[in-house]
Amino acid sequence: MIGLDTNILVCYLTQDDPVQSAKAAEILERRLTPKNPGFVSLVAIVETVWVLDRAYGLTAPEIAIAVERLLQVEVLTIENEQQVFTAMVALKQGRGSFADALIVELGARAGCTRTLTFDQNAGRLPGFELV
Repeated sequence: MIGLDTNILVCYLTQDDPVQSAKAAEILERRLTPKNPGFVSLVAIVETVWVLDRAYGLTAPEIAIAVERLLQVEVLTIENEQQVFTAMVALKQGRGSFADALIVELGARAGCTRTLTFDQNAGRLPGFELV
């Protein structure tokens, strides 16, 4: 398994740099295999979403499509894939931010009955409790 940093994922998704984007595509489409997959950590996924939002100005639905695209790459092993998928769906449906949805999903996976927050927006997601 080979770990992938955020910048590889962003270049692959945005195709905005001719040299680096070509290298990223080469890695994801030819170099990685089911026997030698790429590992995408939760930190890399959250950072990718942040970069697509802040640096590239993508909308929530566009970011959800980008995350979904990564989830569909067969040669990627995504940490906590089910929780990432659920957070992507929440983002796609406009129910909250990707990070907030991921926080509550990971908490539920760990056995939390609820996640406390001061964040009004996060409080709209099931599993959060406003305090």
